[in-house]
Order: sequence, then C-alpha cells, then structure tokens
Amino acid sequence: MKNCSASSSRPDRKTIERNRRMQMKGLCFKLASIIPRHYNSTKDSSTQQDLLDHAASYIKELKGKVEEIKERKHQAMNILGINNDIGDTMTIGSNLPVLELRDMGHTLEVTLITGLNKNFMFYEVISLLSEEGAEVINASFSVVGDKVFHSIHSQATSSRVGVDTSRLCQRLKELVL
Repeated sequence: MKNCSASSSRPDRKTIERNRRMQMKGLCFKLASIIPRHYNSTKDSSTQQDLLDHAASYIKELKGKVEEIKERKHQAMNILGINNDIGDTMTIGSNLPVLELRDMGHTLEVTLITGLNKNFMFYEVISLLSEEGAEVINASFSVVGDKVFHSIHSQATSSRVGVDTSRLCQRLKELVL
C-alpha cells in the first residue's frame, strides 16, 4: 500500500515531460518575439531548430556590431587623447597638442586638439594648408573646458598633383608643437 500512495503523490513522467515541453515552447515564443523578422525568413512555419539557428546568427551579428563600435570608440578616444583604462572614468591626457592628418585620396582632414595656452593662430594652419596645395572646404573649432578642438576639411587644388602629406604633417607639427 505504501507504493500506491507514494506514486500518487509524485507526478508521473508524462506530466513532467508535458510541463517541460510547454515551458520550452513558451521560451521559444519569447525568443522568437525578440528576433527581428528578417532573420526568420519562413515566418510561422519554422521549426525550433530554425529559430535557434536564426537566434544564434542574430547574436553573432550583434556581437560583431558591438566589437566594431568598441573599436570606433577606442580610435576616437585615441584621437582625442582620452584615457579610458580605468573603466568608465575618462580623463583627457596631458599629451597636448594632438595632431592627426588623414589623407583620403583627394581630400584631407586635419584634427588638432590644443590647450587654451597654445599660442598659434587658427588662420596660420589654414594658410599652411593653402601653401601646400590644399583648398580648405570647411574649418571649425570649439572650446571645451581648457581644450580647443580644431577640425579642417580640405581637398587638393590639383587632382593630378595632390598634396604631399608627409611634408604638410611636418610643417603642421613645427607650427603647433
């Protein structure tokens, strides 16, 4: 008689399995609701295996995007001289001025970050670019705290000749450093 009362108090295997399948089905519906529709090409007729495959590819894509964004953030922080090694606290390094010259074919982008105490005129940088054969398209600066951020976009006046970026970089360094 003990066997009969013990077995009636425990759920049988069929009930346990049915509950497990219902729970898995609910979790799959929940997963399907957070995956964008373009990952589920067959819509409602997909199997759970298809759903899991779509979810895995979506997660991999998101991880790739996160890594790309982290890399872009790291590059931007390096350009600005920002040190983020301590975690979320960011401090602008004392290694000013920062000069970056990007040659993108016929266009040039100059980014310059200096302290307020640096004694050079913005027009001197623009004049130097003109002397080296670059026509300034856009130039701007802004002051944030005790830092001055200069940004200059230019293009080569002669597309055949171009601009000697190594010479230009050297002259800019002599001017601002």
